[in-house]
Amino acid sequence: MLNLEGDLPGLLRSLIDIESVSGNEQRITDEVETALSAYPHLKVIRDGNVLIARTELGRRERVVIGGHLDTVPIADNVPATITGEGDDLIVHGRGACDMKGGVAVQLSAAAALTEPNRDLTWIFYDNEEVEADRNGLFRITRERPELLAADFAVLGEPTNAGIEGGCQGTMRVAVTFTGIAAHSARSWRGHNAIHDANGLLRRLADHQAREIEVDGLVYREGLNAVRIDGGIAGNVIPDRCRVLINYRFAPDKDVAGAEAYVREVLAPYDLEVVDAAPGARPGLDRPIAADFAAAVGGTPGPKFGWTDVARFATLGVPAVNYGPGDPNKAHTDDEFCPAADLERCRAGFLAWLG
Repeated sequence: MLNLEGDLPGLLRSLIDIESVSGNEQRITDEVETALSAYPHLKVIRDGNVLIARTELGRRERVVIGGHLDTVPIADNVPATITGEGDDLIVHGRGACDMKGGVAVQLSAAAALTEPNRDLTWIFYDNEEVEADRNGLFRITRERPELLAADFAVLGEPTNAGIEGGCQGTMRVAVTFTGIAAHSARSWRGHNAIHDANGLLRRLADHQAREIEVDGLVYREGLNAVRIDGGIAGNVIPDRCRVLINYRFAPDKDVAGAEAYVREVLAPYDLEVVDAAPGARPGLDRPIAADFAAAVGGTPGPKFGWTDVARFATLGVPAVNYGPGDPNKAHTDDEFCPAADLERCRAGFLAWLG
């Protein structure tokens, strides 16, 4: 049983001890449902292994606060362990920072905030660490978007207990070069497709990443080759070479704008768009976001990377990342979360919403 009114390190430890690798979230969802259903101020809704708990107090504004229940595969780091004491106490184990630390904070706050100053929607979902079409939050945005209607959203991804606004968008494009195969001893009879990629690679190496301000935060973009495929054998001139390119773009543009930019920079190369996901504006210029930043403290920064805050952006809900733990420890074998981060994030939510 999960004790939502006990100490946060103990709650996090209990969550870590429930193994929930992506696709195996049934038990942890059961436990979260049981725990939240004990609180009469929450209306609990279950949809598969997605759990939503809402207040219905008729407040002027509504906030969505979410976290995913799944983890990447364990690596001899379950069950959890605890080291240190007091302000130096640390919880170790799979999911400690990504993101059962955030889930622990949210569950504790959900139990404590019986009369919040804004209506709250808490969402705990499955399959974040795997392909997008299995993502529980993505499914809810498609099938039951009314459950996520809000004025602002917070995702508990690890941010060292600071605010990281919005997120970058991401796009992958491919350029394929075609040559003529020949024996490498008679290379003049062929045409080397890998050599043809030289100009494109030089263009990418020389590209200057842009820094773009969005809602007061400066996002640094990136356009980089991330994979090259080509070649037939060690004695054959390659007749094909494919370069995969990743563009991380600021949330001032949509997917169409990102594609237009890449095509302009890489013209006249023929590009194939492999996949893309829009970013999310932080919306920190809105009063509700300013209230959040003032209550939490610190200076908000940009989110370098893509997170599920983009799911909220598709619904027109500005969102930020705010959670305990160092994002650089996510997915590592020695993943951990400081107890001080847990307490700081919980205090931030209570100060903002209490």
